[in-house]
Amino acid sequence: MKIVVADDLPASALELLRTEGWEVDARTGRTPEQLAPDLAEADALVVRSATKVTAALMAAAPRLRVIARAGTGVDNVDVPAASARGIVVMNAPGANSISVAELAVGLMLALARHLPAADAAMKQGKWEKKKFLGEEIREKTLGLAGLGRIGQEVARRAAAFGMRIIAHDPFISAQVAGDLGIELVSLDDLFARADYLSLHMPSNEKTRNLVNAERLARSKKGIRIVNTARGDLIDENALADAIESGHVGGAALDVFHTEPPKDPRLQMLPQVVATPHIAASTREGQELVGVETAAALRDFLRDGIIRNAVNFPSVSAEEFARLRPFVELGERLGAFLSQMNDGRAQSLGIRYYGGLAEGRNDMIASAVLVGLFKPILSSGVTLVNARNVANDRGLEVVESRSSRARNYTSLISVKLHTSDGERWVEGAVFERTSPRLVLVDGIAVEAPLEGTMIVIRNNDQPGVVGEIGTTLGRHGVNIATFGLGREGKNAIGVVIVDETSPIPSVVLDDLRKVKAVREVRVVRV
Repeated sequence: MKIVVADDLPASALELLRTEGWEVDARTGRTPEQLAPDLAEADALVVRSATKVTAALMAAAPRLRVIARAGTGVDNVDVPAASARGIVVMNAPGANSISVAELAVGLMLALARHLPAADAAMKQGKWEKKKFLGEEIREKTLGLAGLGRIGQEVARRAAAFGMRIIAHDPFISAQVAGDLGIELVSLDDLFARADYLSLHMPSNEKTRNLVNAERLARSKKGIRIVNTARGDLIDENALADAIESGHVGGAALDVFHTEPPKDPRLQMLPQVVATPHIAASTREGQELVGVETAAALRDFLRDGIIRNAVNFPSVSAEEFARLRPFVELGERLGAFLSQMNDGRAQSLGIRYYGGLAEGRNDMIASAVLVGLFKPILSSGVTLVNARNVANDRGLEVVESRSSRARNYTSLISVKLHTSDGERWVEGAVFERTSPRLVLVDGIAVEAPLEGTMIVIRNNDQPGVVGEIGTTLGRHGVNIATFGLGREGKNAIGVVIVDETSPIPSVVLDDLRKVKAVREVRVVRV
């Protein structure tokens, strides 16, 4: 067994692999041209972020079975190319959570006590004791935007300082939050009540520029913002304006839109503490990431156990071929539900009809969870770890089967129970490969499950469909297909449009002004 380690890995991680009697080639700093011939006989490749694992590099490694990324993200690995070649891609999610959490708390303390400015003054020979009057963080309110693994670690540390903790995370149960002594609130309440706001959310269409001029204007005066997550969660110009106006008390930033930043305006403000994306850069964090990666790699090569895989389900090839179209359908139904929901998720019900009422459907349920979580989680959610993510977040998953005859050979029904009520969708696979939506909230409506959809709930009365079409046409939004369902006095419209860029909010606002329209949502799958 040959393992090529292309980037730095701790000695303890290398020893864990060598103990198995395997050949470990741990020369670092190789160019792709130098690395390619060394992979000719390799069974495994281990990288951090420096080495880019391209399709061409994989082509030079005909025996390669697994790529292990010692870190959370796999942006430097061509995962689709690896999947096409049957190569498992593993990572080490959450291994550096403590390191990131500790920096977030340290940045809060730096803001509260003006530590960087005080240190800079001392280095200039100045003794300005009165200038640096600080404040305690005891009994201050910490708002956490995101209560995943890192957010929970921050909460534990902040509680030790006597802080009151509130959080916004629609995919954490009230029980999990309650066990941590955390009050779950809406995003608006989070901004309105927090003295310190720490961001722990992924970067996606719903979270980009989460901290913007509008939210900052409605935030508590003097709020201080900490970001160790993703740079594009913050509209940097809006934050700079709010700090300069005095409404925002300060910010501590470890991540930026562009790294290194091209516009120094924000980082140069005296109320801002800036660090160069070092949250995960600790000896302990890097050691743990390396050892966790090596352990997962060893278990796969020695025992066939797949842990922390981002692209490979644990089923036979024959079973996967049977389930694949329904796995895709399940993920799209989950993604649909996720974007139709604002409430806090409490439980998820999945029911199988027809041919799916027999056999194991673990992968389908996991796929629904992947679709549900992917829009709101930064760490990789896959078929392998989706159920653990649900368990960690206190989301109950209930699967059931029904022999009741339906209009489809096989049907998946998914109900998401939330603090705001229930969302219910059903889907089927047409022509063996085409996932279709067939029901939304109890109303039968047929539409392809792909692209950009505007989902409209309205009273069933004359003229509504025409006004919807007129409104979209006025804004230059082209309708590709229009699925309409009616049940009693209620109607659901699923409008698939040609737009690939985000639909302007003014379009949605105008649709909501249409008489009888009760709800408008944009869903992308």
